[in-house]
Amino acid sequence: MKKVEERINVAVFVSGGGTNLQALIDAVKNRIINSAKIAVVISNKAGVFALERAKNSNIPYYVIQNDINGSPNFEEKAIEILEEYGVELIVLAGFMQILSENFTKRFADRIINVHPSLIPSFCGKGYYGLKVHEAAINYGVKLTGATVHFVNEIPDGGKIIMQKAVPVLPKDTPSALQKRVMKKAEWVILPKAVELVAKKILKENV
Repeated sequence: MKKVEERINVAVFVSGGGTNLQALIDAVKNRIINSAKIAVVISNKAGVFALERAKNSNIPYYVIQNDINGSPNFEEKAIEILEEYGVELIVLAGFMQILSENFTKRFADRIINVHPSLIPSFCGKGYYGLKVHEAAINYGVKLTGATVHFVNEIPDGGKIIMQKAVPVLPKDTPSALQKRVMKKAEWVILPKAVELVAKKILKENV
């Protein structure tokens, strides 16, 4: 009788196009990720293409937006969904909302994020999206890349799990550099880091 493979349930938090989500979906299909499955996708924005990616792969998805009075209800509702799906690892994949200290402590060493630079360069509050790549070009660095790290209460301040360097070319625009970093670094190390952390969680569960 074939042994049933154990996998932990992962939630992916998104805010935009979902290219990193797609990298994770593909990695599960291609057996790069063997110790985890994407159980649910949660977005803090409606109508983003990441939700179409989840739908196309038959992954349950939810949108949690702050109410009209501006009071943050994202974390409270997210916790309910995470508990419902038995989630053991949260992956922030282009998620544009800073999580509170209460939330990150509740899920200590169970939240990971991918950031488009070699931390500690060009990271922290205000460094997101194209701004990271603009800063790298303006500063004149010859190497940039991506970092996967654990998430704590300090933006981009958690322990580094994995990094990959990417060259900055003389005629790079922020957009061109962003695409290279995604393709050559983010989409490579994020699935590997998920597998690494998921495997560790599985061992802890035994």
